[in-house]
Amino acid sequence: MKIISSKQVYDCGLFRVTEDEAVDKKTGFKIKRCVVRHIGSAVMMAVDDKKRVLLVRQYRLPAGKELWELPAGRLDAGEKPLQAAKRELKEETGYGAKKWTKLASYYASPGFVEERMTIFLAEDLTAGEATPMDDERIETRWFKRKELAKMIEDGEIEDGKTLIGFLTWRARK
Repeated sequence: MKIISSKQVYDCGLFRVTEDEAVDKKTGFKIKRCVVRHIGSAVMMAVDDKKRVLLVRQYRLPAGKELWELPAGRLDAGEKPLQAAKRELKEETGYGAKKWTKLASYYASPGFVEERMTIFLAEDLTAGEATPMDDERIETRWFKRKELAKMIEDGEIEDGKTLIGFLTWRARK
């Protein structure tokens, strides 16, 4: 498929929306879609020496409620996912990590969103002071592996990046 037209219809700074049309040059098949253009996000799964997982809880306007989830943040222009992960973990939780391992990289919702999320396992942690953004109200809490697995089983964890991160990490152990 080749993009034959793209027109920006919205830009809010966090993301932009384009109306795109693509064609398969061999068959002539065309598709037209609105696409949410997002630079990408880094997700951090901080695990301490007791194998507890650090989650954050914050109000998510699209969900209409507070969610427990892995901390995450948007990449800055020119920033690589690992750089963003290190910066965001410190900002949102105060923690730094000496050991970083990539767990997964995926498209959040490829039917209409360009965003690629990269999940990193952060280990060998050091505590510090969080410096969240002005529009963030973040609560942090450590969860035992079994407790988090039960929350997932019971449908209490509804965030995709947290499900993918935890299940990928658990499968590797």
